Amino acid sequence: MLVLLPPSEGKAAPGDGAPVALGALSLPGLTAARAAVLDALVELCRGDEDAAAGVLGLTPGLRGEIAKNAGLLTAGARPAAEVYTGVLFDNLGLATLDDAAQDRAARSLLVFSGLWGAVRVSDRIPSYRCSMGVKLPGPGALGAYWRSAMASVLPEVADGLVLDLRSSAYAAAWKPAGEVASRTATVRVLQERDGRRTVVSHFNKATKGRIVRDLLTAGAEPKTPGELMDALRELGHHVELAAEGTARRAWQLDVVVTEVH
Repeated sequence: MLVLLPPSEGKAAPGDGAPVALGALSLPGLTAARAAVLDALVELCRGDEDAAAGVLGLTPGLRGEIAKNAGLLTAGARPAAEVYTGVLFDNLGLATLDDAAQDRAARSLLVFSGLWGAVRVSDRIPSYRCSMGVKLPGPGALGAYWRSAMASVLPEVADGLVLDLRSSAYAAAWKPAGEVASRTATVRVLQERDGRRTVVSHFNKATKGRIVRDLLTAGAEPKTPGELMDALRELGHHVELAAEGTARRAWQLDVVVTEVH
């Protein structure tokens, strides 16, 4: 099983020690593209601060992110599992998993990124600020930029069930197609209250984090979207099939909750 996750906007503070080694990251087919985006981001942030803030969409309170980006080539790196914070990762709780579940996380989780394309949670990266929605001088719109590199790399690692929990901005970087799409499942979180169902926005991240944690903790290894539904139901989740997958479209699953937290 391969689980595709969005990153968090917020990141942990920069780490100590050696800087990122692009050649040591997973998915080596992305190395050249990563180098180009990294160089462009650093150059942007070493220049005019107002221009950098505009490109990155930073509010005045986030101007400190520019200096952090400017120092990415020498900043200390740490495992991505420690860099990404926020609702989804807080509920996933990678640091509190047992050793076996952490090993499964290292094998199965793939975090998409405007800067790195996609990384494993064990890959060592520095803290940064660069969303997939950015249009960076040189590479251009990052969602479109990553598409060609991802198209040649991702199918090689997506050799089983793909659980796609990315937000729309990060889903733009790679869309499963053909045979891969037929074994890919996306998840929508709905809240049921007083007989009505509504789409959960912010708190869908918490539910998705708990879903992944439950699968990792249980050692579940579903091989198809149908087996995924069965596994999640056995773990206590209310799951319904919204649409079956095709060669053009992933399976769509609804997870129904009564409370959001």
